[in-house]
Amino acid sequence: MTDLKKGQIVRSLAGRDQGSFLAVVEVKKESVLLCDGKERPLERPKRKNKKHVQQTNAHLTLRELSTNRALRRALRCYGGGCRL
Repeated sequence: MTDLKKGQIVRSLAGRDQGSFLAVVEVKKESVLLCDGKERPLERPKRKNKKHVQQTNAHLTLRELSTNRALRRALRCYGGGCRL
């Protein structure tokens, strides 16, 4: 597994949020802090072990990470709820 970076989109592999897509807000030694803008707002990130997330190739911009609303909009298509 390559290193996770701030703004990267990951998929949860374990826990109550299994299968959902979240954005990496901060990377620590053995864990990451994740947010989705709704269940886990930027003010209250979820700490998760690195081995319990699956990386994607998608990254968010600083603007998309600035507010909960922008974060929800950016993650919308990853959950299967994208309307084109």
